[in-house]
Amino acid sequence: MLFLAVFSGLVYSTVGAEMSGTLTDVWDYAESYLLSVWQNRFYVYSTAAVLTGVWFIINMLFKEKKTVSPVNPSLYKSAKKQELSPETEKDIHVSGVKVFYGSQTGTAKGFAKELAEDVSSRGIQCEVIDMKEYDPDDRLSEECTSKMICVFLVATYTDGQPTESAEWFCKWLEEASTDFRYGKTYLMGIRYAVFGLGNSVYVGHYNTVSKNIDKWLWMLSAARIMTRVEGDCNVVKSRHGSVQADFQAWKSKFLSRLQALAKGEKKACSGKCKKGSCKNKKKHKEEAEDSHSLAEKNSEEELMESSSDAESSAEEEKSHGSVIDMEDLGNVMNQMKKAKRMEGDEEESQRVKLSKQNGVRKSESEEERREMITPALRDALTKQGYKLIGSHSGVKLCRWTKSMLRGRGGCYKHTFYGIESHRCMETTPSLACANKCVFCWRHHTNPVGTEWRWKMDPAEKIIQEAMENHRNMIRQFRGVPGVRPERFEEGLTVKHCALSLVGEPIMYPEINSFLRLLHQQNISSFLVTNAQFPEEIRNLVPVTQLYVSVDASTKDSLKKIDRPLFKDFWQRFLDSLRALGEKQQRTVYRLTLVKAWNVDELKAYSDLIALGQPDFIEVKGVTYCGESSASSLTMANVPWHEEVIYFVQQLANLLPDYEIACEHEHSNCLLLAHHKFKVDGEWWTWINYERFQELIQEYEESGGTKSFSAMDYMAKTPRWALFGARERGFDPLDTRFQRKNKTKDISGC
Repeated sequence: MLFLAVFSGLVYSTVGAEMSGTLTDVWDYAESYLLSVWQNRFYVYSTAAVLTGVWFIINMLFKEKKTVSPVNPSLYKSAKKQELSPETEKDIHVSGVKVFYGSQTGTAKGFAKELAEDVSSRGIQCEVIDMKEYDPDDRLSEECTSKMICVFLVATYTDGQPTESAEWFCKWLEEASTDFRYGKTYLMGIRYAVFGLGNSVYVGHYNTVSKNIDKWLWMLSAARIMTRVEGDCNVVKSRHGSVQADFQAWKSKFLSRLQALAKGEKKACSGKCKKGSCKNKKKHKEEAEDSHSLAEKNSEEELMESSSDAESSAEEEKSHGSVIDMEDLGNVMNQMKKAKRMEGDEEESQRVKLSKQNGVRKSESEEERREMITPALRDALTKQGYKLIGSHSGVKLCRWTKSMLRGRGGCYKHTFYGIESHRCMETTPSLACANKCVFCWRHHTNPVGTEWRWKMDPAEKIIQEAMENHRNMIRQFRGVPGVRPERFEEGLTVKHCALSLVGEPIMYPEINSFLRLLHQQNISSFLVTNAQFPEEIRNLVPVTQLYVSVDASTKDSLKKIDRPLFKDFWQRFLDSLRALGEKQQRTVYRLTLVKAWNVDELKAYSDLIALGQPDFIEVKGVTYCGESSASSLTMANVPWHEEVIYFVQQLANLLPDYEIACEHEHSNCLLLAHHKFKVDGEWWTWINYERFQELIQEYEESGGTKSFSAMDYMAKTPRWALFGARERGFDPLDTRFQRKNKTKDISGC
């Protein structure tokens, strides 16, 4: 032990002396180093801050990658399948497009085929499907996993109802959207786009079907790939000038969106989102909340409309059924209030517009108004033989004009009133109409409207071009076999003008100027109106003969047959009949009988006749003009001539002041005349046209103070035109021609 102690003392003394010197050197070095660091402390702090920031960022990135968000079980299964077979279509984002259409007149069907061609030309499979041939109950859920894009091109029909072909599809979709057995995620996975076809003139029913389909699909968790677009047949309100132009604009956007989806691209974020909250996701939360509240309240689609500007993407599908954060509740409520306020302003604007009827000048300048005839409409009417004038008028050669040129007989107006059919020009200053009658022989190719909102051509231009076009059509019969030379020469001079071609002539704001110009050229005027513009009837200058179409005798049947645009159509109808009764010149009710629609309304018809007290009542069986998707009318609705006679006889028994005067079997038409036109036992239903021209000239020269009545220009009716005559209304100076293969009645006005 002693040895160890001595040895340790020696070692310590030796090493200690050396360490003492070393420690002194280290302390001097450390002191100089620390002094240098302190002098450069700014750089040291900066370096430390940068390193700390880099460490923090790296740490957060690794932490985010490790975070696992809840996954839908169905999505988890599909992910597992992809893991098991990574080769199966992992790069295919769009397998194809299915275009569903619901069409009544064929427009939506044409759009569907056009879209399919454009999609196919881009190398994407496309299928066109008629909704009536598709069972959504069995097949629609398959689209959730097919990676197909579903496109819906749907038209809105009468009273906001779907077309016949889309009726079942819409009914199923509506029921499924509120049926708990399907669940609100039943169609999750479907990607869709909607384009609607409608007419904004139908206030309250505009594009209802497309809005509903969009709403119901969204309620079932289907995802929009783009905003719904509403095509408008009303050229005044249409965003691009016509429903065709609206479709072209929408199609261009859809094809661009489709190409982006096919490449796997998603809608880019605007970059304005708050931390942890995407603006687009928030919008769709609001949409989902709004949609479900709508379903509970059974309201239409007010809030859906306010939210339909947002587009869906794959990520946004996760937001269906999400609960809105309390911090976002204020924004949601503000957006709902804003949507209701905007809709209220729009409805008020519509009421103001409806209160200002035809003839009232609007605030917009003439340059801002659009033309009534769109290019597509121009093509359709031209193919039907119309000679279009300016932007809203037309003329066409009546088949009775051709018939009388050949000596094959004239129309019923020749039999009833002495019109020379080969000298009659059928025209209109307004192709637009306020009704869409089921028996319209123009197949609804003409536009509709409740007031004049288009560009307007002067009356002088319309008459001049109408007469020139009419003469050119007459000249085409020069040398045609059977045409009588004397009648050909007479036909080149227009003596009568039937304003009954198509549309509503009385809508034209300068109709009175138009009529005066006709009378100045010694042309008689026969104007037909659909009894929806009572004030215009009251303000109308005297015409040779004024017609009102009385297509039904009750409110329900009139709505079913005429399909009027006005909501107060029945009151307007009755008021128009009263206005007709105030006229002193010749007035006529035109009754069109449609079997199984209005032939059983005798008492109601007699009440309407008592209201307007017309001079004459024309009763005509409906003319069948071939199949039309716009109308359900068939040959079964055309009454036989004997049935028309029976109806008129029954009607005459209820009208003590009227009696059957004339008959035109060829047109399936009879004439009831007031007893005042039966002088000394003989009928005077014909018109003294020379006398009328004298009377109207005196009226104009006196400034309207020297008026005249229907009795002042009547003429005696020939015996062959009377009811019960052997000729049955056919002029004995002509030769009746029977068609060998008469497949349909193509009789004219």
